Amino acid sequence: MSIAASEQIARALPEVARRRLRAPLALLDDTLRATNRLLAIPCMLAIGTAAGLLTASAVARYFLHAPTDWQEETAVLLLVGATFLSGAHVQARRGHVAIEVLAAVLPPRMNRMRQALADLISVAFCGFFSWKSWTLFHEAWVDGSTSNSTFAPPMWIPYLLMAVGMSLLTLQIALQLLRPPATEPQ
Repeated sequence: MSIAASEQIARALPEVARRRLRAPLALLDDTLRATNRLLAIPCMLAIGTAAGLLTASAVARYFLHAPTDWQEETAVLLLVGATFLSGAHVQARRGHVAIEVLAAVLPPRMNRMRQALADLISVAFCGFFSWKSWTLFHEAWVDGSTSNSTFAPPMWIPYLLMAVGMSLLTLQIALQLLRPPATEPQ
């Protein structure tokens, strides 16, 4: 085998490896995109329902002099679920709060490095948060924990919503780290 042929094979190997990695990543990306779209509707409904419950609670308390003990906590559970389950959907569009001053003044290559560093730190933080949320969910499930209110919903519900949402967010950020910036949705 000639030196030129072996160099050509050596250059082709990373491309073959990249192509093999692209297919599972594309499948995972498509699955996550579909999951995000699917979760968007219940998240919107949860926010609307929470707003309705809080409004009904205020009307009942101030105009009918009939306080309630379950509506506020239910609204909080709905908002927790909507917040955490929609995090990956927002991240897919890079819609989370960010300081864009540096993006405007940095050269494109430095800006990509800044964004990759931010994503790396974010995936580490979200991965840790996800792991702790799954731990809290497991403990609440095993112990049968409930909130301290008279309504007393089981605590595994918000912990499960947090764990699933943070896991999806971690996965979304990890995919964005592995995917070239040009293919990210705007």
